[in-house]
Amino acid sequence: MQVRVYAAGKLKDDGLERLCATYIKRVRPFLPVEVVELRSQVAVCKRLHDRADGAIRVLLDERGEQLTTRAWADSLHDARARGARGLALFIGDATGFSDADRSAADHLLALSRMTLPHRLARLILLEQLYRAASLIAGHPYHHE
Repeated sequence: MQVRVYAAGKLKDDGLERLCATYIKRVRPFLPVEVVELRSQVAVCKRLHDRADGAIRVLLDERGEQLTTRAWADSLHDARARGARGLALFIGDATGFSDADRSAADHLLALSRMTLPHRLARLILLEQLYRAASLIAGHPYHHE
């Protein structure tokens, strides 16, 4: 199952870029992941509403469901088992998403109820993708 993270804007921070690259490198042996940086929130929303790829659409939004790491891993595993063609994760900019955007998503996911800068949200999401993929692969989890 191909995973694409659609993000508004570039990171513009060498430290964050290196950390994100580290987690992309770590997750790729388990799960193909690609980060697609788009110029604007409008471009992110356009991709969200375009359903041509058949991927499950997950919008990162503070109103979304908060999952434990294990529950996140289970949801990824279930999507794969159901034969999902792909997973598209959407990170907006500081303006956030509209009600119409939230309605276009298959699922709303909150990383936290706290407000996070979208650039930091990207790093946290990539780290959680890595952690979930390693759990699915059978690696031990220190919280169990």
